[in-house]
Amino acid sequence: MFSFFRRKKPDNQPAEVPAQQAEQLSQEEAQPSAVAEPAQAPATGQAPQVSTSGSSTTHAPSTAGAAGEGAREQAAPAQQSAGDAISATESSPVPAAPTATPPAPKAETSKDEGSSRKSWLARLKEGLSRTGQNLGGLFVGVKVDEDLFEELETALIMADAGMEATEKLLTALRSKVKKDRLTDAAQVKAALRDILAEHLAPLEKEFPLQAAKPLVVMIAGVNGAGKTTSIGKLAHTFQAQGASVLLAAADTFRAAAREQLMEWGARNNVTVIAQEGGDPAAVAFDAVNAGRARQAGVVMVDTAGRLPTQLHLMEELKKIKRVVSKAEGSAPHEILLVVDGNTGQNAISQVKAFDAALGLTGLIVTKLDGTAKGGTLAALAAGSQGVRPIPVYWIGVGEGMNDLQPFVAREFASALLGD
Repeated sequence: MFSFFRRKKPDNQPAEVPAQQAEQLSQEEAQPSAVAEPAQAPATGQAPQVSTSGSSTTHAPSTAGAAGEGAREQAAPAQQSAGDAISATESSPVPAAPTATPPAPKAETSKDEGSSRKSWLARLKEGLSRTGQNLGGLFVGVKVDEDLFEELETALIMADAGMEATEKLLTALRSKVKKDRLTDAAQVKAALRDILAEHLAPLEKEFPLQAAKPLVVMIAGVNGAGKTTSIGKLAHTFQAQGASVLLAAADTFRAAAREQLMEWGARNNVTVIAQEGGDPAAVAFDAVNAGRARQAGVVMVDTAGRLPTQLHLMEELKKIKRVVSKAEGSAPHEILLVVDGNTGQNAISQVKAFDAALGLTGLIVTKLDGTAKGGTLAALAAGSQGVRPIPVYWIGVGEGMNDLQPFVAREFASALLGD
């Protein structure tokens, strides 16, 4: 009798789905797509996920753990063959690390960079204070005479500038004082600062980050110079400049070198190609191929620290360079040497030996915040011991991520004189 209350459902009304079928659909939507992705590591602080690729092991960067990521990790296999890994990379390229950690807004970034730069310059001046006091103190309450020049000569030699650089600098300073008739010690100090900055200018060069893709960078240096730490800092710097980074742990000689680089990789959220034991040249070869497949911006190859007198290890360096060039015809595009700023004239000997073996393209000078005298760069610019003036891309004054900064000749000259 109440049939007139029953109304027909509109045609556009969706049909009801049974509860069991709705639950099944929701579960299917939660599952990842069929496209395979590189295995993700657990949250930061845990050991990174490991997947085998060829003869080397790929250590994926750590990412934040979320519910969706957890479902993806359960669905994706932990290990892939070399062919599967490459096809997965080509179909779904590894995202650049900066996307995992979004950069700060531009306005705040510029302010932070400005204050950070001032703080860094203050630490550079403090690190070179030993030389700054010895050199800068000579211009306080003195006459501009021959005694001043003799004291300057002694101070420059004591600062590890070497005879060639010292003679060149003082000859130019004498000429400037005579030409401009400088009689005030402060004016002479300003003239020396300008001459020193001009002397160091050939070492100042911007790193060509966009010269190739991937840009293959081979990094060498003796143990204790800060080589692996510098690689970690550079990974952070390159990512801040918008380049994706891949690291190769080709230092299979030093104990725990592989683990140290993996830690830096996890800290910067970048992938590390590594291998337990084996041939370091093979690791470098795999890393270059992986960088090309993943469309990485930079591939940095960490090599074993060694002394120039260890001839068998120097030959291994040459082998790595040859093998990398087979993987990529124009690689390595940059060959950098990390030198300790505290080693003085010994750093010149290292530069000369490594340059003869590899053909260096740039230098990284570290630990200028300790007891560094700083004059070594003046010796390098003067061609001391027959070494050619190789560009200094970066100098370091601390252990923080931003404590490796581009070398600027005028800034360094001012810090060297205590200004």
